[in-house]
Amino acid sequence: MTTTSAPIAVTGPVRPPARRTRHAGGRWTGWGFLAPFALVFVLVFIAPILYALWLSLFRNQLVGGNAFVGLDNYVAAFGDAAFWAGVIRVGLFLLIQVPIMLFLSLLAALAIDSGRLYGAGFFRLAIFLPYAVPAVVAALMWGFMYGTRFGLVGNINDFFGIQLPNLLSPELVLASIGNIVTWEFLGYNMLIFYSALRVIPTSLYEAAAIDGASQFRIIRAIKLPAIRGSLVVATIFSIIGSFQLFNEPSIMQSLAPNAITTSFTPNLYAYNLAFTGQQLNYSATVAIIMGLITMIIAYVVQLRGMRKAD
Repeated sequence: MTTTSAPIAVTGPVRPPARRTRHAGGRWTGWGFLAPFALVFVLVFIAPILYALWLSLFRNQLVGGNAFVGLDNYVAAFGDAAFWAGVIRVGLFLLIQVPIMLFLSLLAALAIDSGRLYGAGFFRLAIFLPYAVPAVVAALMWGFMYGTRFGLVGNINDFFGIQLPNLLSPELVLASIGNIVTWEFLGYNMLIFYSALRVIPTSLYEAAAIDGASQFRIIRAIKLPAIRGSLVVATIFSIIGSFQLFNEPSIMQSLAPNAITTSFTPNLYAYNLAFTGQQLNYSATVAIIMGLITMIIAYVVQLRGMRKAD
C-alpha cells in the first residue's frame, strides 16, 4: 500500500529576495582613497604643465610689460635655428647612443642569465654600480679624464709622447657624453632585461634542450620574444632620457666651452633662456615643444613595439 502526500498550498504573496542596499556614503569611499594620489598628481604634474602653457602665451616686453601674444612664441621657436640645432643633436645622440647602450645591456643580461658566467653576482653588481653614481659626479669624473692638459688623456700623451684625439673637441664631445651616459645607465637597463629573463618558465628551456636547440637558437626563439615588453619599456625610457639630456653637457660646459654652447641641447637651451636670459615665456615654449616631440616619438615606439608583440 502506497501513500502520496498532497501538495502543500502556498498562501499569500511570494516575496522577492531582499536586495542589498548601498549606503550613499559608500560610493565616495573609493574616491576618498584616490584623493591623496589625485591631489599630488594634480599639484606636481598637471599644474606645472598648465602653468607652462600659460607662460608660453605671453611675452615680457620692454613697453607694456607681460603682454599676451598668443602663439607668437611658438612661431618664433619653429624658426629658431639654435633650438632646432639642439633638437637635431639630441636626435643624433638618440639614434647612435641608445642602440649601443641597449645592445650592451642586453648582452650583459644574457651573459649573467646563462648560468655559465663565473661570478655572475659580482658582475651583476659591478655593472649596476655606476647607476648609483650621481650624474654630476660622473660628468665631472669623466670630464677630467678627457682633459688633454690635466686628465687621463693628457697623462697618456705625456707618458708615451703621442697625441690622442681631444675628446672635448666640438667633433667628439657628443660621443664623449654618449660614453658617460652609457656608463651610467648600462646597468640600469641590464637589470630590467635580467629581471624579465628570470621569469621565463624553465619548461621552455627543458623543451628546447630535448629538441637539441643551441644557445643562440634559445636566445632568438625563447629569450628575446619573452622580454620584448621589457625592450620596449627600456627603449622608451632611453628616448625620454635622450631628449632630456642636461646634466652631462651642463657640467662639462666649463671644461669644453668652445664645444658645448648654451644651446647644445634643448633642455640646456631652455635653462639658459630662463635663468640667464630671463626669457621665462620663451623658455616655457621650448619646454612645451620638446615635451610634445618626446611624447609623440615615445608613443610611436610603444605602438610599434606592442604591435610586434601581438
